[in-house]
Amino acid sequence: MTRSARALLSAASEHAAAAGYVAGWRMVRLLPERRARALFDRLALRLHDRGGAGVQQLRANLRRVRPELDDTALDELTREGLRSYFRYWCESFRLPSWPIDDLVARTSTVHEERLREPFAEGRGVVVALPHQANWDWAGAWAGATGMPVMTVAERLRPEKLYDEFVAYRESLGMTILPLTGGKPPLPTLAAHLRDGGFVCLLADRDLRRTGVEVSLCGHPARIPSGAALLARETGAALVPINLAYVGDGMRITFHPEVVVEPGQEGVAKAMQQVADAFTEGLRAHPQDWHMMQKVFTEDLA
Repeated sequence: MTRSARALLSAASEHAAAAGYVAGWRMVRLLPERRARALFDRLALRLHDRGGAGVQQLRANLRRVRPELDDTALDELTREGLRSYFRYWCESFRLPSWPIDDLVARTSTVHEERLREPFAEGRGVVVALPHQANWDWAGAWAGATGMPVMTVAERLRPEKLYDEFVAYRESLGMTILPLTGGKPPLPTLAAHLRDGGFVCLLADRDLRRTGVEVSLCGHPARIPSGAALLARETGAALVPINLAYVGDGMRITFHPEVVVEPGQEGVAKAMQQVADAFTEGLRAHPQDWHMMQKVFTEDLA
């Protein structure tokens, strides 16, 4: 097969997948919540039984989070991790039609004052969080309670799928900047923070390979440093958070503000404190960490 034929076949496959995704997105909203969750549970268990590369990577990541588990317990944790991951997708399909009052009522918080106080002072807040539970839910909750979110999204292929994701998150009250393929996001984020705005950044996976090495769950890992750089540049509060499903709701835990000291060493030290906060939350709720990609340095090498 020629290179051009392979490219054409790949593009056709991507567009078919995107069309199927968008159709599923709209259809799942029509199902009662309990039926939709049951459907996605079955899909999660089917993926677990297939045991592909993503499942194996999730298992390897969870082994580092909970090294004391034997193989049987680790396999059960991986299964629960996939159920949590598919719950995220089920909720994402349904969030645009979810009554916002119900979403807020099903959200609980721990030390919410660590978020509200610097924001009320007009300092701006940059929140760093891992891919845990449902970050879109957290963003919708923040906007509904008076703190609209600006964030950065990975540009997906094909473009139609990325556009659907942007439209979806904007429908939840967020402002989305592309990670690549547009203006560099950091200057826009910095201006927003100087105006007292609120920025959320997923910070447990170094997509651009420009981050810093930290100890995460006792193992070397690479995470992006943008949250610390923005906080240092703008004077915004840097607040790490963790998310966890609790029954039919979700809990947001706000950790103490991280002070970013001068220089690259200050950035690295701050991101280590962020990683320490993540570690605490990941060990408490490992099943809600939806990380099916390589994060730890040993795997990246």
